[in-house]
Amino acid sequence: MVETLTEPMAYPSERTSGCPFDPPAPFRQLQSEEPITRVGIWDGSTPWLVTKYADMRALLSDPRLSVNTKDPGFPHLSESAQVRRSGPVSFMALDDPEHARLRRMVAAPFSIKRTEALRPVIQRIVDGLIDEMLAGPTPVDLVSAFALPVPSLVICGLLGVPYADHAFFQRSTNAMFNWDSTVEQAMEAQDDLTEYFQNMVGKKLAEPDDGLLSQLITDRLATGELARDDLARTGVLLLIASENTTNMIALGVAALLEHPDQLAALRENDDPMLIAGAVEELLRYLTIVHSGRRRVALQDIEIEGRVIKAGDGVIIPLEIGNWDPEIFADPDRLDIRRDARRHLAFGFGLHQCLGQSLARVELQVVYSTLFRRIPGLRLATDIAEVPFKHKWFFYGVRELPVTW
Repeated sequence: MVETLTEPMAYPSERTSGCPFDPPAPFRQLQSEEPITRVGIWDGSTPWLVTKYADMRALLSDPRLSVNTKDPGFPHLSESAQVRRSGPVSFMALDDPEHARLRRMVAAPFSIKRTEALRPVIQRIVDGLIDEMLAGPTPVDLVSAFALPVPSLVICGLLGVPYADHAFFQRSTNAMFNWDSTVEQAMEAQDDLTEYFQNMVGKKLAEPDDGLLSQLITDRLATGELARDDLARTGVLLLIASENTTNMIALGVAALLEHPDQLAALRENDDPMLIAGAVEELLRYLTIVHSGRRRVALQDIEIEGRVIKAGDGVIIPLEIGNWDPEIFADPDRLDIRRDARRHLAFGFGLHQCLGQSLARVELQVVYSTLFRRIPGLRLATDIAEVPFKHKWFFYGVRELPVTW
């Protein structure tokens, strides 16, 4: 089979200056010329990079690829990520059948029916935060005033943990997922969050409530189906997942403000189907998890004339798959009327995002409400001055100054 003899391209690659919403150009070129190729990562290893949408779907549903982060061939994001994953991990870093067993225990609250029932609660949260912004001075940082508290309030209420601790949550997740964090900083943050949820389990045992943690204690911990440490790690995972929605809210607002024709079409139409479609298109266009789904091969896999051998690492950058012109015509064009439902923003296969239904409801409420209630919303600075998260696991903006 064909093997590449050239020096592997480095991964990840920087975005083109002035194009903060576009995937890195070199990998878009690979998509058409060499869709499965070796790349070099931080530790000197050369995992395979997969850039075509169809190949991504095939591999993400292939049981011959594993999420086992302890395998020597697993292509870790960074040294700190490697060390963090060297100990016990959440179910998202486990293969079936253990992954399926643990995931089933927490899946019910994130079903479409249950998350739709949260829509009025989310609407109240969104309206309350907008009220506070309208009553205060401008400009305002949309991240700290709105994009961060919306999903934080929702997940804290769902889990039954105090929102008053959100500053601690934010500091910890920032340290864990900033690529520039040292191993010590990342491990300390992870340990602090795990200890927090271990203590929270103890509090819920003494004083149960109607939150998800208490429910899991009653239904799973008491029966021995779920260990206390597993429950703490699950709490950490679900809390961290809300960071995705925070970044998606702020980045989506920035993208819409830079595409006034699309913003006008969204703001002037209250059709729920259009709003839902706009959310799917924004998810496709932005794809905020931009460091690649990472796997390791358990067996040899032949694909696109290549052989991914057992023990080889594989990186699947979803943001590039979502810009595959074979699937999405004119992928670099934001079009809220596009049928983008086939996007891979939440992954694909067994390990796709557990909280995707909740994220969709949150985003639908946010985008349908924010621009209607603040029709004059605009950036308070040039887009070139907005600090983007170029070295973070979740892509987004650190701040988004807006006014009206």
